[in-house]
Amino acid sequence: MKKHLPALAVLAAGASWGIISLFVRRLYAAGLQPLQISCIRLVTAAVCFFPFLALRDRGKLRIRLRDLWIFAGTGIVSVVFFNVLYFYATVHSQASVAVVLLYSSPAFVLLLSALFYQEKITRSRLLSLGLTVLGCVLVSGALGGGYRLSGRVLLAGLGSGFFYALYTIFARLGLRRYDSMTVTAYTFLLGALASLPMGSPGGVVSALAGDPALWWSCLAIGVVSTALPYVLYTWGLQRMDSSRAAILAASEPLVGAMLGMLAYAEPHGLLKLLGIAFILAAIAVQSSGKSEK
Repeated sequence: MKKHLPALAVLAAGASWGIISLFVRRLYAAGLQPLQISCIRLVTAAVCFFPFLALRDRGKLRIRLRDLWIFAGTGIVSVVFFNVLYFYATVHSQASVAVVLLYSSPAFVLLLSALFYQEKITRSRLLSLGLTVLGCVLVSGALGGGYRLSGRVLLAGLGSGFFYALYTIFARLGLRRYDSMTVTAYTFLLGALASLPMGSPGGVVSALAGDPALWWSCLAIGVVSTALPYVLYTWGLQRMDSSRAAILAASEPLVGAMLGMLAYAEPHGLLKLLGIAFILAAIAVQSSGKSEK
């Protein structure tokens, strides 16, 4: 059981990310824009997580200043950009379509990991990647579902997948020297600082003051769908290859698709169910592999 914990952690992270559309759509309905929602997500996560780690284990907050660029990579280049693009796709398309486009990321991770970290592109990973991509396309309803995808949403979704993949690449560098909690903490801190100037804090405060119930959505998006899954994913990533972690996190589009069907009455025909089966098969292939550090 212990050897499967990294895989279970990554699967749980994907599931926690998969329910984020619940909170994104609630905040968007209140008049907040993707940039502002991204700001809320990162600031809430930083405010909750950084003090927690400072009180629990302050030593994990010690880093070398010359390594700040790594956390700028995870927190700014990756998280800020992927959040904005992903939230745009979420509010301008179906929830399942946005999360499926985001999951072009395993392909980017597979290629970038082979390029920068010399990770092997094995047949099982290619099989899992193929099943994941095919499953995601079917889950989106883009094939045979009569759904028309706009060019902007397509570019935003694929862009979110690319920047999402960069988190795994940059985090791998940080994990060579720092604990997973350290990487997560500075990702949130730098991401929050970078998103504040773009997030129109005044407008956010006005919206929250007008509807205090929105605070629960802010807390949920920051803790349940950000701090918790990033801790789990980064911990699991520290104990396995990048490409395997990226494929296991495909539990996110699985959960996102089921949420779309149950909460938003999105279509759930035979093709979508077949796509879910393909994603489950990809996860099963990777879950049965040995944990790699």
